[in-house]
Amino acid sequence: MAAPEIEKLVTLLARLPGLGPRSARRAALTLLRRREALMLPLADALAKAAAEVKSCTICGNLDARDPCGVCADERRDPTQLCVVEQVADLWAMERAGAFRGRYHVLGGTLSALDGIGPDELGIPKLAARVAEGGITEVVMALPATVDGQTTAHYIADRLAEAAPEANITRLAHGMPVGGALDYMDDGTIQAALKARRPV
Repeated sequence: MAAPEIEKLVTLLARLPGLGPRSARRAALTLLRRREALMLPLADALAKAAAEVKSCTICGNLDARDPCGVCADERRDPTQLCVVEQVADLWAMERAGAFRGRYHVLGGTLSALDGIGPDELGIPKLAARVAEGGITEVVMALPATVDGQTTAHYIADRLAEAAPEANITRLAHGMPVGGALDYMDDGTIQAALKARRPV
């Protein structure tokens, strides 16, 4: 039996994605063993992030300033807007370095079962942002799931009404770079065949 303070630490760590009870227990023990090198700096970083990091009022990204660094960057293309589900998706796009426009983070996808509708995702705010003008392309970078594709179609319909001049595109679906056919599921192969292009 561990002390209540340790059990609370393990319980909180186990709530993090990718950490189950055993992994959380190992992480807690590592933190406790390396108190000066890991635990105290981590506690300080957590307190600082909790106090200073906030959602950008324009795009929904997380940053210590508002508007965030992406929205404030005047070198970015203001005519392109990429719609993503979560902040992690925005970070993935930035890590790839292929998109130089602006973003809009939904914070989820439409789901009738979970009671998540357009208002919960701020889709009216997105439509108003695009309707203001200046945006010529909206890239749908939403998951290739039923909820993700339903959300993309819903947004495309809303934007067609709000800003008919904006071109609505989506990320290509299909074979990943370095992928082998033998390891792909049927849906991925079908999407790749539909999206084929000349060599």
